[in-house]
Amino acid sequence: MPLHSPCHCRTGYPRIVNNAGAYGGNFRLPAPPATQIIDNPPLPCSTGRTGPVLKAERMSDIHTADAMTVRRDDPDDVVARLEEDIIFGRLAPGARLTEDALMSAYGTSRHFVRQALVDAERRGIVRREKNVGATVRFYSAEEVRQIYEVREMLTRQAALMIPLPAPQGLIDELTTLQRQYCAKADVQDLRGIHEANDAFHLALFSACGNPYLVRSLQDYMNLTLPMRAKNLADRDGLAQSRRQHELMIELLKGRDSWALAQLCVDHMQFSKSDYLARISGETER
Repeated sequence: MPLHSPCHCRTGYPRIVNNAGAYGGNFRLPAPPATQIIDNPPLPCSTGRTGPVLKAERMSDIHTADAMTVRRDDPDDVVARLEEDIIFGRLAPGARLTEDALMSAYGTSRHFVRQALVDAERRGIVRREKNVGATVRFYSAEEVRQIYEVREMLTRQAALMIPLPAPQGLIDELTTLQRQYCAKADVQDLRGIHEANDAFHLALFSACGNPYLVRSLQDYMNLTLPMRAKNLADRDGLAQSRRQHELMIELLKGRDSWALAQLCVDHMQFSKSDYLARISGETER
């Protein structure tokens, strides 16, 4: 499908698309600096760089967090618990993750903890380095902007490729997912909100008809988990997200692809701004 040119639409959303080859090629992001949590001595880093010192919960305290019960004999439960503690901010960016502390917190074996760390590293929420160990992934402000630039381009293009008016089947599916999302929000089920939110967006973007584009979008959704999921606990951010989901469904019933695409891009700005503000505040302390 040819890339679209800049223009304007009657809804007030500017129709801006980067046509400078941004939709093709391989995206490679620079490796972020290693960081340490507060009250720990500096650790050697293979890159020779260190990030800002960030405050994090003690690993000995994370078992008290309001989270799921972990089955020590189920590696998937350990992976899910570690992911939950990271993406909802119980473990701050830069926090060290020691195997012994995780074993104690989750009541599981070293084998399952290591498996969980490998999976978390693959998803981009944990960083492991020789002579440093595992830490919660920290992204600098510049890295956040670069990652979101790519995610925004992928999001815009996927939205523009969705045929409008959308089939009734898609409208019904998204309406059901939105109802589930709101139900989880009403009872403040953070993991349920996160899972329902991602299910909504994957169903929406799958309608673009290009599974490779959807897979790339999913990769960047995973990459931004530490930046966006904590925002789901924010009352204002959650209310805005719910309203925008409803508007997306309404726009799918019409013919204005540009308005839909711009709304999808606007939808991710709150979490990006929130994360940038949080890391800026920590750096200045």
